[in-house]
Amino acid sequence: MKYLVREYADDDLDHVLHLWDETASLGQLSIFTVGECLAALQAHHPATVAISDGRLIGVAVARVDDDRAWIMRIAVHPQRRGEGVPSALLGSLERLLLTRGSRRIAYVLPHEERIAEGLTKAGYNRHPAIAYYEKREGLGPGEASMLEVLGGQVLPAGLWEDLSGMKFEKELIESRIVAPLQHRESARANGLEPPRSVVLFGPPGTGKTTFARAIASRLGWPFVEIYPSRLTAESGGLAAGLRGTFECVSRLEKVVVFIDEVEEIAPERTFPPLGEPGRGAHGVVNEMLKIIPAFRERDARLLICATNSVRSLDRAFLRPGRFDYLIPVGPPDDEARAAMWSRLVLRAERLDVDIDRLVAASNSLTPADISQCAQAAAHQAFAREMRGVGPSGARGATTEDYLHALAQVRPSVSEESIAQFRQDIDQFART
Repeated sequence: MKYLVREYADDDLDHVLHLWDETASLGQLSIFTVGECLAALQAHHPATVAISDGRLIGVAVARVDDDRAWIMRIAVHPQRRGEGVPSALLGSLERLLLTRGSRRIAYVLPHEERIAEGLTKAGYNRHPAIAYYEKREGLGPGEASMLEVLGGQVLPAGLWEDLSGMKFEKELIESRIVAPLQHRESARANGLEPPRSVVLFGPPGTGKTTFARAIASRLGWPFVEIYPSRLTAESGGLAAGLRGTFECVSRLEKVVVFIDEVEEIAPERTFPPLGEPGRGAHGVVNEMLKIIPAFRERDARLLICATNSVRSLDRAFLRPGRFDYLIPVGPPDDEARAAMWSRLVLRAERLDVDIDRLVAASNSLTPADISQCAQAAAHQAFAREMRGVGPSGARGATTEDYLHALAQVRPSVSEESIAQFRQDIDQFART
């Protein structure tokens, strides 16, 4: 035998996680998630590992519940299959379980796998088929602490429904991103591979971050936002910070990762003449070019990058195979602005606001601009009430309050920026 099987030790954890990542694309050999298996290891439930030439090539994890033990997961490096590693791991694990008082050992497979034959040979009896139903709610064991480390959160439900207007963008994102991820089996049955990574591009303030958060809310997946400036300050370098952050992300079963202003991470590289030193940005871009393919190897993960300047991004970073879609998010049209104003006005008690006038007066404004104007008008109404002046009756800003606020606003997006955005749609959009 060219490998050693021994009991798991805490120092093996990083190697085990790496092995799980390497074998993820080969199919799950258990109904238990990676997060549940990680929690079992941290709680010191029985586990065995196989070592060859100082390298971890296999792991088997179990959980003990009274006199019953559940074998949670067996993973073997793809290059070491056919050498009897699963059987050796299983035999060693069984001995550990017996010392813990386990009288029944169970292994539930989600579908037929090669390991089923080995289980039969090892004396396991297959029981009549059952219908196994599962609904995933919240975070699995061990995932909450990892999400806290990453500064992530599980967003409240309903953020997608709260998006006002932007009908074109909503329908596009719904059909290209949300629906295939919610119905992955149906998508694949039709030859459609669900997306793993997308870019949202457009002028500042058009709602790219709001869309990213709404997607996570709609999917019910944890949301992790990566801040490049924070990584640089905390990790001693942006490339190292990205690498460490995505290693932590790999421990979450489901996740939406969001990077805003991604041009800080992946600017277009300029290559100096031969013999001259390169720029530091090259190392960061190269790190992202390695991270994205690894991130895309597993289901139930989505990377959303947002940028105000898609033309400044490195072309290798944007190519198909790294990002499935490049979706434009521009200033809202008349219909979208009408929906936004209606929602904002309904927050107050006044019902006689002329929405059509507000729509006409807010042409080319972004959702952020409109929201700022609504707040300024609401503040005027609030200040009148505090002073005890103004007409009695309905509370809230009047049409004139909103129009006055609109007259004071400085649009976030210039006509030149809108023209560039339209050019970017022609040159970069991939939907």
